[in-house]
Amino acid sequence: MNDKLDTEERRELPDSLFGLPERREYPMPDAAHVRAAEAYFRYCPEELKPKLAKSILRFADLYGVDVESPTVHSYAGY
Repeated sequence: MNDKLDTEERRELPDSLFGLPERREYPMPDAAHVRAAEAYFRYCPEELKPKLAKSILRFADLYGVDVESPTVHSYAGY
């Protein structure tokens, strides 16, 4: 899978594969999407950044991705 999902692929993903499942935003079904979520982290609403940061790090660990952003780590409380 690449870092682009078409509408049908995105619709088929379970909520559990989204960084913000209640909004179905920041899908992370693979390593490429974890990197994309890290890159787009700055566009997340401020009040949701801690939750998204923790999700990014959780999925990064699952897929073996090294998250280098100090901002993501900071919002996650690390």
